[in-house]
Amino acid sequence: MGHVTARRRVKHLSADQAIIRPETLVVEEPLEIRVNGTPITVTMRTPGSDIELAQGFLLTEGVIGHREDVLIARSCGGPDEDPTTREATTYNVLDVTLAPGVASPRLDVTRNFYTTSSCGVCGKASLQAVRMISRFSPGEDATTVAAATLRAMPDQLSSAQKVFASTGGLHAAALFSVDGTMFAVREDIGRHNAVDKVIGWAVEHDRLPLGASVLLVSGRASFELTQKAAMAGIPILAAVSAPSSLAVSLADEFGITLVAFLRQDSMNVYTRTDRIV
Repeated sequence: MGHVTARRRVKHLSADQAIIRPETLVVEEPLEIRVNGTPITVTMRTPGSDIELAQGFLLTEGVIGHREDVLIARSCGGPDEDPTTREATTYNVLDVTLAPGVASPRLDVTRNFYTTSSCGVCGKASLQAVRMISRFSPGEDATTVAAATLRAMPDQLSSAQKVFASTGGLHAAALFSVDGTMFAVREDIGRHNAVDKVIGWAVEHDRLPLGASVLLVSGRASFELTQKAAMAGIPILAAVSAPSSLAVSLADEFGITLVAFLRQDSMNVYTRTDRIV
């Protein structure tokens, strides 16, 4: 695993002075994900939890459905296999070998798999292709959550964002039970990567579908994050910022409760309001 932060000296300017001081930066590196030896995507991510990231990505793209669909997941390193000498710009590669009988993804059908840290949905051949691959039915989940429990989650997430506290440059995602217990939290420079990492944690721990759970994201609720929640069977998606119109439409279609502008004293509930009590 590479470093998640780097140090650099910067010139800091204020109204009354200019000083040179060290600054902590979040690391951004490319990760190539291969399936059965074939490259299928390159994503810009913060190093760490790469196997979770790959498994979460493959789950939310409909390639796998459970942990047993993955036979082996291993890092191939980069041009320099020695981690003590590898630079931050090393081209990282992770190869996932699928279990016998699990079909490899058809790259010509659904998407151009190149993604950046800010946009994973870019390159989708069509929205219909996304809707067709869902394995779980979050709309059938009858779970409920107390509004007070939801309002307490952003503070829990913020307290767990250790790298954000030192860099200010990371998104975060967390999985909660409906009683407010935080199962897992992951940080990444890409919001969709952070979500893939926590979903990959659920894949690794054989917790799919993620019924009776809440996915909380530190930024906005986009179409892609809603799609990922649907693919993992998550009934409640909450965001501290705004939702997009397409996120609301997709949440409505899949029966996901979409909460946004989540604060200590208020929230907006856009779909399946019956789950918030």
